[in-house]
Amino acid sequence: MREILGKAKTVRELLKGVKYSIDYYQREYKWHEKQIRELVDDLSEKFLEEYQPSHPRSKVADYPHYFLGSIIISKKDSIGYIVDGQQRLTSLTLLLVLLRNLQKDHAEKVNVDELIFSERYGQKSFNLHVDERTPAMDALYEGQSFDVTDRPESVQNLVQRYSDLETCFPEELREAALPFFIDWLLENVHLVEITAYSDDDAYTIFETMNDRGLSLSPTDMLKGYLLANIDENKRTAANSRWRDRIRELNDAGKEVEPDCFKAWLRSQYATKIRERKKGAKPEDFDRIGTEFHRWLRDAADTVGLHQSDDFYRFIDRDFDFYSRQYLRLIGAAQKPMPGLEHVLYNAQHGFTLQYMLLLAPLRPDDTEPVVNQKLALVARYIDILLTWRLWNFRTIAYSTMQYSMAQVIFSIRGLTADALATKLHESLVVEGREKGTFATNDRLRMHQQNRYPLHRILARLTDYVETQSGQPSRYMDYVSEGATRYEVEHIWADHPERHTSEFPHSADFAEHRNRIGGLLLLPKSFNASYGDLTYADKLPHYNSQNLLARSLNPQCYDRNPGFLRFKDQSGLPFTAHAQFNKADLETRSQLYREIAEQIWNPADLLGEVTV
Repeated sequence: MREILGKAKTVRELLKGVKYSIDYYQREYKWHEKQIRELVDDLSEKFLEEYQPSHPRSKVADYPHYFLGSIIISKKDSIGYIVDGQQRLTSLTLLLVLLRNLQKDHAEKVNVDELIFSERYGQKSFNLHVDERTPAMDALYEGQSFDVTDRPESVQNLVQRYSDLETCFPEELREAALPFFIDWLLENVHLVEITAYSDDDAYTIFETMNDRGLSLSPTDMLKGYLLANIDENKRTAANSRWRDRIRELNDAGKEVEPDCFKAWLRSQYATKIRERKKGAKPEDFDRIGTEFHRWLRDAADTVGLHQSDDFYRFIDRDFDFYSRQYLRLIGAAQKPMPGLEHVLYNAQHGFTLQYMLLLAPLRPDDTEPVVNQKLALVARYIDILLTWRLWNFRTIAYSTMQYSMAQVIFSIRGLTADALATKLHESLVVEGREKGTFATNDRLRMHQQNRYPLHRILARLTDYVETQSGQPSRYMDYVSEGATRYEVEHIWADHPERHTSEFPHSADFAEHRNRIGGLLLLPKSFNASYGDLTYADKLPHYNSQNLLARSLNPQCYDRNPGFLRFKDQSGLPFTAHAQFNKADLETRSQLYREIAEQIWNPADLLGEVTV
């Protein structure tokens, strides 16, 4: 083995003016939304532990440091080829691109360009350079959209993960705190770069770090502790139950097993969460998230683990029950499941906190109908809460929502269905009064950061109008990716010169054009064919699309009994628009708000409870 170098580097030292590449056999970028959110949540939480608005920027030098892991590099011809760590470096580069774009309107900027790309011999290239990704990276760097149709998997993932970053990056870091956060990221976040000078040596290091030995996972250690406290005559049965459930959890996905334990134990046993202030100590909610196996040892008495029968029941009854429910919820988050549709809607907003909330009111002796009723109540509550926040330009990021959602968990644990419905309804009444509902924002508009969640809201509005008119649900079509995907379409084409009589200033036109009432969800092919036309030219074509788009056209109100019956029964102010000016847009926005109020109505929680 030749020389091996290992050095801890800051993000700035790692990326500034340094070129990395990826060999052809390791090109796929595989991270999912979950990993992106965890990266942002981990970084933002560590930063916010210390940040105070009163601090000068120089104070960031004293903030705590954060270790982001290691990367393994094979050095060839002055280029570093990434053997291990490309997922992390690619995601870190996307985060830097987002931070660059977020700074555009800030007076105080931190230079991150040199960490994203560099110039040699008059040629600019990205520091993490992969040829097939360059067009997408160029578009993201310039803040432009990019069509991923027929692009390789890595490119599709790259663009989607950037969209996830736009959605989940905390609101509290977007304004005054932004330069502080960037300083901290560049100077206080470290990675260990291990450099070898041959591929063989690099892969030997990789295998040594990942394959040698059989280190026990937290789940393995928890299993050992629990089984050791069960009498021999029951230990075999408990071990068999444990093994079967663990196999199912692992079959459901790579991180499902530890996530299940965290959600279960937090939902049933956590009583405190670390206060959001400097110097606050981690509480049981926080410890379960980082070391649930050690936490359970320390909390055994509180949990009720005193003798062999207690430990056996913990595996045979409790673990069996909550893991089965968790697996159901994971399935419901991936495709529509009757009675649990709202779990899917919440998952599509990336709201991973929902699982512990959903498990909180459940008891192992609940009947199946009671379990289903409780899950439906909590899922609907979350759906309303998230949509209200998004409608009012408020973040739903994990780091922002974790504390308040922990308080909800503590308040609903073990409640009956009736009590649960009442408690959740009361919580929404308070939330609406203090933070806002649909009525508190009549200027909802699409911008770069809310494009993805607004797409989901439009899908719900569109699907509701159609299903209430007697048509089958097409929600999954509206949110699916691929060549036939649906996109947000502006009713007004991007031609401010067509609207100067009402909007002398193009900025005012752009703001109104992006309002919710001026948007539709239509196939990508429709946008490509008709998107640039005038409203009068597009109107006939709307009549062949979904019902929400068709409702602009007078023909929608002829010989359309299902829709007309829904219109009359709902009292919604549907009306045709022969033209579409500013007043029409305001009318249309009011319609959308009233549809939203019917879909996301807190009173429905009380109606969910069967007497």
